[in-house]
Amino acid sequence: MTPFADAHPADLTISEARAALRAGALTAVDLLEALLRRIEQRNGGDPSFDGAPDAVNAWARLYPERAFESAQAADKRIAEGDWAPLLGIPLAVKDIIGVAGLPLTASSRQLEGSLADSSSAAWTALERAGAVLVGHTHTHEFAAGGTTDQVGNPWNTAHSAGGSSGGSGAAVAAGMVPGALGTDTAGSVRVPASLSGVSAFKGSYGRVSLDGVIPLAATLDHVGPIARTIADCAVMFGALTNARGATDPWGISTPRDMDEPDAVPARLDGITIAVTDRTDSVDVDADVRQGLARATDALHSLGARILTLPAPYELDHSHYDTVLIAEARAYHTRFATTPERYRDSTRHFIAPGSTPLSADAYIAAQSARIHATELWSAWFREHNVSAVLEPTTAAPAPLRGTGYDVTEKIGGDDPLTCFTALWNFVGFPAAALPSGLSQAGLPTSVSLIGPPQADASVLSIAAALQTVLKPLVLDRPA
Repeated sequence: MTPFADAHPADLTISEARAALRAGALTAVDLLEALLRRIEQRNGGDPSFDGAPDAVNAWARLYPERAFESAQAADKRIAEGDWAPLLGIPLAVKDIIGVAGLPLTASSRQLEGSLADSSSAAWTALERAGAVLVGHTHTHEFAAGGTTDQVGNPWNTAHSAGGSSGGSGAAVAAGMVPGALGTDTAGSVRVPASLSGVSAFKGSYGRVSLDGVIPLAATLDHVGPIARTIADCAVMFGALTNARGATDPWGISTPRDMDEPDAVPARLDGITIAVTDRTDSVDVDADVRQGLARATDALHSLGARILTLPAPYELDHSHYDTVLIAEARAYHTRFATTPERYRDSTRHFIAPGSTPLSADAYIAAQSARIHATELWSAWFREHNVSAVLEPTTAAPAPLRGTGYDVTEKIGGDDPLTCFTALWNFVGFPAAALPSGLSQAGLPTSVSLIGPPQADASVLSIAAALQTVLKPLVLDRPA
């Protein structure tokens, strides 16, 4: 009996669905039909711009006709013996990632009616790997916030699904798709994964092309996968790093290609994991601390060596904010005459005409990034650390509708980004995975962060950890 024989098709992971498709136990059309029924059952109605208090509303738009055409083509390719890594797998894409000829609105009225002229390098890579596009998911407007207030958390729709890739995280958590594409500027794939109880990966800066992605802050932005498991994130990330013809100036000079990940290691003997004092300066929820302790114990049980070390550098929030706001406002000058078309939660944050930033401040902030990157890189080498373990967010999902507070520093005491933003600032790879449930029944999460370009190693360690800290499953009717 195959391990997927008794599972509902919509509950299969990417790896399980691939096995079922290759074994002939399931067709791509059957899988898509099951997921579209799941969307009808769990989204809370048709896609809505503003959402509703009792709705998940993960989707900005759905493309069922296109998806069925792709699924039918995938079934034909499978019958001919084609085993492309994502062939026939339905996926979602965040609404700032372009797909040629389809709407691209950043969940904003500023871009209402806009169509993408060409496909992003990221989607092109996934499509080349055989993925089936189900739809675009909601983002916090222009990815400029961490709450995506029009989206409800599938575990409790009164709570936030996180952001800015909140729709992607919610769609995966609710079992509407097995994987989704998001972007991450201060934690925007890892925060939704944390709050919605799924997995995510932000690779080294430049690993995945930003071509065809609406920017928030181009030198902080990363494209990355959200999925039910780290192993599934690795499959998606392997496809993403094979983007061809990318022209963005931020790509790393080392080869992007990353082979499909090897089997998850059974042991972590010889691996050193560091726990730093970064949790000492933040008010970390007790349930989150318990999740961190479970992860520490799990890594130790797998044979890893656990070290407690002081962090060599903590994020200077003024430098991070200077880079973020300067780059965001540079893009948004094109909307200077229509500020009323922004959502309230983003208008004052990125609208042109706000307090200007000096060139000197921006240059100083970028110099600080170089210094921070050098300090952390040397620290990893000096202590022979393979990965840092820390909470993903300092608390479970907050109540929905609070929006982005422009007076709140990114990182700092913000419970959503206090741990994540640093790793965008220095561009290191980071994986997020569930660590349990809070007493209120909301997910908690931990992250593993590695030195620059150690993407495969971080994914491998995180996948091993997830063999002990099992993925969460939302217990709802099929």
